[in-house]
Amino acid sequence: MRLHILGICGTFMGGVAALARELGLEVEGSDANVYPPMSTQLEALGIRLMDGYAAAHLQPAPDLVVVGNAMTRGNPAVEYMLDAQLRYVSGPQWLGETLLAGREVLAVAGTHGKTTTTSLLAHLLESAGMAPGFLIGGVPGNFGVSARTGTGRPFVIEADEYDTAFFDKRSKFVHYRPRIAILNNLEYDHADIFPDVAAIQRQFHHLVRTVPGNGRLVVNAHDERLAEVLAMGCWTPVETFGIGRGDWRAELVEADGSAFVVHRGGERLGEVRWPLLGHHSVMNALAALAAATAAGADPRTLLPAFASFESVKRRMEVVGEADGVRVYDDFAHHPTAIATTLAGLRAKVGRARILVALEPRSNSMRQGAHAEALAPSLADADAVVFLQRPELPWDAQRVTGALDGRGRTAPTVDALLAALRAEARPGDHVVFMSNGGFENAPRRFVELLRP
Repeated sequence: MRLHILGICGTFMGGVAALARELGLEVEGSDANVYPPMSTQLEALGIRLMDGYAAAHLQPAPDLVVVGNAMTRGNPAVEYMLDAQLRYVSGPQWLGETLLAGREVLAVAGTHGKTTTTSLLAHLLESAGMAPGFLIGGVPGNFGVSARTGTGRPFVIEADEYDTAFFDKRSKFVHYRPRIAILNNLEYDHADIFPDVAAIQRQFHHLVRTVPGNGRLVVNAHDERLAEVLAMGCWTPVETFGIGRGDWRAELVEADGSAFVVHRGGERLGEVRWPLLGHHSVMNALAALAAATAAGADPRTLLPAFASFESVKRRMEVVGEADGVRVYDDFAHHPTAIATTLAGLRAKVGRARILVALEPRSNSMRQGAHAEALAPSLADADAVVFLQRPELPWDAQRVTGALDGRGRTAPTVDALLAALRAEARPGDHVVFMSNGGFENAPRRFVELLRP
């Protein structure tokens, strides 16, 4: 069977491609945005990549077209697919029907932390000898690939609330039918498809409705919006997690989140020391531990595995150090994620300077939906360079002007890099934040720093 995947280089669709290839299917695909790490991962699997969305890419006709949610009407490949009456399906539906049916699905949902938490959960189950399959919106360091079928019964999946396809406007996660679901947090995002936070809460409740009574919901004890989702109706046992509260509770040993003690109910399970930073990382750890336990693992024996966890690429990934300056690549694309990431770094580096390069790349960021919250989220930065491309439809001075002289804009990536190079000095930490390719800016900056 030959599959053609439209939008194959997206993190989700690239994972679908890898899984289909592992199942023995012939896989090819088209995309207009081919860049690492996904493009290199797909090429290594022997998957043929085609540039752009030409109708000719679907000739001769594949057995099935798997359509990514970035595809829209008017796209030449989509129009040809419809006119030629080719068989087509969305990525989430293909995954749910082909691979997830009959598996024990563990789904990780939330506005923030999905990729890291999914990677953590897969790592914990692997350490427990359960050989899980997984599909992750990034490349976890412990596995080196974003997806695999696995030989065990569990399958861990990053459960996105974004819509499924141009012909299916439900959230992706309603296709997964998990037995165990993590609800990590819930904030307003995806302004291009959701009018308000209530619309997102409704989709989360649709997910809750699919979790069976003999399953488990693992829910952030601090999040009032998730409590409101459960109040809409819940038919599954719930376990909560939090720092200082919840059924699964963490007490910080180190302020930067690099060490904490885990309690379950009134029982002290033990201490974790690991390489990640920030309160948000501690919350992700608790969620993953609770879900792995619900899947049958022993939580006490899992605790040592945290020390060997290798974070996902582009999640505060250190890409290099030159001239005494350490450079990070981070996927943060929401004010809350930006604030918590920088707070964790600040707790680690103390009074050392933190410089931030920020690209408003997500649909919500480009539309200005988070503009008012961005300046407060950058409180821990000593200097900020904001990429304001000419096509950005709002004035980034709304952000940089509120930074008390710590912020400036740049119209191009080249100008941004030049501004950072003039500002950086030995001992600084420079963080590039974007959920896109950022024209490879972090690694280019490391090269600029070299004498």
